[in-house]
This record gives sequence, C-alpha cells and structure tokens, in this order.
Amino acid sequence: MKKYLLSFALVVLSVTAFAQTGYEKAMTEKITKLEACKSPEDFQALANDFQRIAEKEKDKWQPLYYVAFSFIQKGRIQMRDGKTADLDIPADQAMKYLASAETIENNSEIHLLKKMAYSLKMMVNPMQRYMTDGAKAAEELAVAEKLNPDNPRVALIKAEDMYFTPEQYGGSKTKGLELFKLALEKFNSFKPKTSVDPVWGKEEAEYFISQPLK
Repeated sequence: MKKYLLSFALVVLSVTAFAQTGYEKAMTEKITKLEACKSPEDFQALANDFQRIAEKEKDKWQPLYYVAFSFIQKGRIQMRDGKTADLDIPADQAMKYLASAETIENNSEIHLLKKMAYSLKMMVNPMQRYMTDGAKAAEELAVAEKLNPDNPRVALIKAEDMYFTPEQYGGSKTKGLELFKLALEKFNSFKPKTSVDPVWGKEEAEYFISQPLK
C-alpha cells in the first residue's frame, strides 16, 4: 500500500512539474516576442496572447503584468507617433490588469507599470494633468522604489524622466545619463526570482549611455 501511495505521489509531482514547465514555456515564448513588436497592432496581439495565459493561470501575477506591459508599450508607440489624444485607452487597459495582478502579489514591478500607465495618461494633456496623473505617477514610482530599491527598471524609468524632461522643468540630460549608468549597474547584478519575471530594460540603458550628449 505504501509503495502504491508513493507511486501515486510521484505521478502527481510529475504532472505538476509538467504543468509548470508548460506554463513557463508558453510565457517564455510570448516574452521573447516583445522585442520583435514594432507597432501598436503587434502589442495588441501580444496582449491578447498573455490574456489567454492569464485566464488559465489565475494564481500567477506575471501573465497579468505582461498584458499590462504590452498595453503600455502600445501606448508608448502611439505617444512617439504623436497620437497623444488616444493614450487614455491603453493606459486604462493596463491599469485594469495591474489591479488584478496586485491582488495576487504586491511588488515593485507592478507599481512601476502603474507609474508608467499614469505617465501615459498625463501625456494626453500634460499642463492639465500634471497635478493629477503626474502626481499619481510619482507616488507609484516611490512605492516601486521602496518595495525594491535594487530594481533596475525603477532606476531606468527615473533616468528616462530626468533625460526627457525639459531643463526648465527640472530635467537634465547629463543627470539622466548618470542615472542610466546607475540603472546599468543594477541590471548587471540583477537576478529575477523566476524564469518569467520581468528582465526588460538593460538594452535601453546601454543605448542611452552609448549616445553622445547634444
């Protein structure tokens, strides 16, 4: 009887391991597609893919995180293309999934994306929204940094903010560059907790460090 119970336990463990491997494989396959996305449509399709994984893996925060990240990247491309009037839509979609992710785990990565989503909303009308969405973005960044001061993506976004903010509003390309260097140092020592945790951002830090100041 003990032998039978042991065999049954091993079967259960094997099935569980296979399920985890299947989840990680599906996630890794989609995560690797992030770099290939070039258009809002690409990121929308990827958000849909992560959403399908999230519907199956209801106890995992990472699929919800990547749905939100895909929407934020979609919005950032729209912002780059001058379509700022439309930024509320991807930002609000991202916030919906981040709220769900936060019920599973409260961590620095989730709050950093909330900061990025609020920043997108602010860019719809910076003068009018600086004291509302801009303030919320700053609050979320502070929470993200408090939860994990060593998070390299927090340092990266702080560098972006400093680099791209006009000098008359407190920005500085020189100080931004120094923050990109600090971010890179943190990336070089950063180790994700799982194979599907966020790792994005290092290439961006390296890019800005390589650019001459103008």
